[in-house]
Amino acid sequence: MSMRWRLLGSFVLVILIALGTVWVVARYTTEQEVQTFLGHGGQVGLENLADSLVSYYSENQTWEGIESEFRESQGRGQGPRFGTNALGGDHILTDADGNVLISSDSTEVGTQLLEEQLGSAISLEESGEIVGYLIPEGGVPELPDNFEELLIERVNRASLLAALISGGIAIILALVLSTLILRPIRALSQAAQKMSEGDLTQRVKIKGSGEIGALGGNFNQMAHSLQDAEFRRMALTADIAHELRNPLAIQRAHLEAMQDGILPTNQENLTLIADQNQQLTHLVEDLRMLALAEAGELGLNKRMVDLTELCQETIQRFEPQANQKKIKIIGDCGNQSLYAVADKERLQQIYDNLMQNGLRYTPEEGWLKLSLQQQGKQAVFTFHNNGPKINEEALPHLFERFFRADKARDRASGGTGLGLAIARQLAEAHGGKLTVENHPSTGVIFKLVLPL
Repeated sequence: MSMRWRLLGSFVLVILIALGTVWVVARYTTEQEVQTFLGHGGQVGLENLADSLVSYYSENQTWEGIESEFRESQGRGQGPRFGTNALGGDHILTDADGNVLISSDSTEVGTQLLEEQLGSAISLEESGEIVGYLIPEGGVPELPDNFEELLIERVNRASLLAALISGGIAIILALVLSTLILRPIRALSQAAQKMSEGDLTQRVKIKGSGEIGALGGNFNQMAHSLQDAEFRRMALTADIAHELRNPLAIQRAHLEAMQDGILPTNQENLTLIADQNQQLTHLVEDLRMLALAEAGELGLNKRMVDLTELCQETIQRFEPQANQKKIKIIGDCGNQSLYAVADKERLQQIYDNLMQNGLRYTPEEGWLKLSLQQQGKQAVFTFHNNGPKINEEALPHLFERFFRADKARDRASGGTGLGLAIARQLAEAHGGKLTVENHPSTGVIFKLVLPL
């Protein structure tokens, strides 16, 4: 469930519970307060008794039988017909003319009460007409002058109590719901704080879907990427130091030997030092180019390039090197010219790297196939040899800096270890992509895709 719906559901739940609590508590407490207040005036139950009497008259359209009905009610223990305030010896019932029907004083039964006595009685009305009078014990008590104020005060007190109870329940419920909702956010905040202190191993466990689940997944992915980047940074530093140390050590050893007279200062020894210096220069240039490409600051001299012609030129340039290793280059560049807006020199750098890499790992008397095909609005170069396959675990890392699938090979036979990383960056700088996969039968396939 998304955060929006979780919050909305929480708010609706709190509101409904608060309103329900107010309604229940206010109804109950108000009823109790009003009944208690009126009870102090001696009127508790009189309205129910009057309603019961009117209901009896409405059913029978006469007061005849009210005495027997009342006696049966008393015999049944003052049943529900007249409730707990059934006409006993304390109340008087008369008809519309004031003739006494029921009274605790049997001598009053049948007599007619005066208008003054009926003036303080409770009128019993049916269909808008007075059908009788009910005189409670001691008469109808007079209400105090400030009756409205007292009643409103009690109702307000009941409403305040209901508001306090419902507010307390709503606050408790809001605290519980907010704790449940904010728990994963708190976990993310704590993990982020530890990451800011340098602990890149932090991960969060967030269940469910929605925004919080996605945020937790993104955080874990970010933490993994940062940890991987830190590992790569340290590995890169170590690799650069290693790559620089060997040529420098060789140069220093030869220079010191020549200074001490152990080695003669001749063309052969100077050439060896120059070769090591050239290797250092090449490594530094590769690092500079890779850094510029990764930063998106590598300048490209783009113009219209015939990819078919470039494919044929690449095959011709590498044929002598292939013949030395008795490797056959199979070219399939097509007959139709395919054009792309690109930097020809940079594209040639990609092809050279892939061709050198392919020839390096192709066995003698093997073959290397270079093909060019058009797929929609894209040109696809395929470099495929019949050399050994690459370990599946190593394939995702093949374009990383200084990564070597074959650890046994040294830099002299395998270059600087930056060629494939540079090739991919150059391909992406042209809006294309460079991928690698093992062929189902034999060898490895590199695919360079460029927009036409």
